[in-house]
Amino acid sequence: MDCKQNENLNRCNCTYDCSKKGICCDCLASHLKNRELPGCAFPDDAERTWNRSFEHFAKLVTQGKV
Repeated sequence: MDCKQNENLNRCNCTYDCSKKGICCDCLASHLKNRELPGCAFPDDAERTWNRSFEHFAKLVTQGKV
């Protein structure tokens, strides 16, 4: 399967400056090993906090923000 990095970048709201931007499979693997989700799982305001933890995501779900 070919990576669709250019298409992915159109949907990516991540504000991190990293080499994985738009390469979703690498991004997801990197975050999961750190018990995190990628920025695209968060609303823009929550993504900008750079808190990608499972716990932060669960809190946002409980608050109805995700």
